[in-house]
Amino acid sequence: MKKSENKIKSIEEIGKFGLISHIAENVKTGNKTTIKGIGDDSAIIDSGKNLTLVSTDLLLEGIHFNLIYTPLKHLGYKAVIRGISDIYAMNGTPGQVMIALGISSKFNLEQVEDFYEGISLACKKYHVDLVGGDITSSLTGMTIGVTSVGTVEKNKLVKRDGARANDLICVTGDFGASFMGLQLLERERKLFVREKVTQPDLAGFEYVIGKQLKPEFPVSTLTELRKEEITPTSMIDVTDGLASDLLQICRLSDTCCRIFYSKVPIDYETSRLAEEFNIDPMTPALNGGEDFELLFTIPLGQAGKIKMIESVKVIGHMTSSGSGNYIVGDDGSEVEIPAQGWK
Repeated sequence: MKKSENKIKSIEEIGKFGLISHIAENVKTGNKTTIKGIGDDSAIIDSGKNLTLVSTDLLLEGIHFNLIYTPLKHLGYKAVIRGISDIYAMNGTPGQVMIALGISSKFNLEQVEDFYEGISLACKKYHVDLVGGDITSSLTGMTIGVTSVGTVEKNKLVKRDGARANDLICVTGDFGASFMGLQLLERERKLFVREKVTQPDLAGFEYVIGKQLKPEFPVSTLTELRKEEITPTSMIDVTDGLASDLLQICRLSDTCCRIFYSKVPIDYETSRLAEEFNIDPMTPALNGGEDFELLFTIPLGQAGKIKMIESVKVIGHMTSSGSGNYIVGDDGSEVEIPAQGWK
């Protein structure tokens, strides 16, 4: 075979989820207690009466955060949120986190204390224990590894692959705010570097900046779902972008979807800032990422119950496999949903 015909694929060609699928093809589980490995928000382990959920996340300086505008206390808080959101997304309850930290010589003791204070604050708010981790030196800046552990009753587990045609597509919160907060912070950073502007212009955009630097997770919605006796058929935490994560559910559930343009919730600050950047607000709403909201599906028959939960919005419904994934405009026009989220 000629070399040109045996071209080695780049990671960019197959993308993040393509890479995960490729790795998963060659990974086989052998222990009876391993219920689910690669492919969902968390690994699932049978620990007897309940299931144990375990997830891991990696955050790299220069890729996931910039310390020029990210306070270390906020970064520690956000690291915990990023980890436990995977446990919540499977309808579980997080109990413990472990933090692995790589730091270079540019960090002092006070800065490390600030980082762990943020971790402590998040753990206290979400009733999670910091139970260990690792610390090592780094030559390339700060690296954070978060391992989260939680539990879920066996009959309450929710995975990504359970959606069915006609299920309602539900979300919490709003979308695109974190992305636009990041754009604002990056704009002010560039002004500082280029023009030495020392006072950033952030007035009026506290919400989007907060969504980027110190996000929260909608735990109360899960409590309300249980109160109304609603168990989602599928669920995911929106970290890679609403469109990308919705298409993940569609792919794993062998369904397609239709969502409605006017139903996708977008905060006023997000819209105003997007217009200032000459961006259609729907673009960050669909593709921005790091919203830390819940996206889930429920049977059509529970439409009446879901209306009782104010924090939940219905934005569309699942359709049969092969029918295409579309966003429907107010005039009835249909545009294929792009998946241009975090890669």
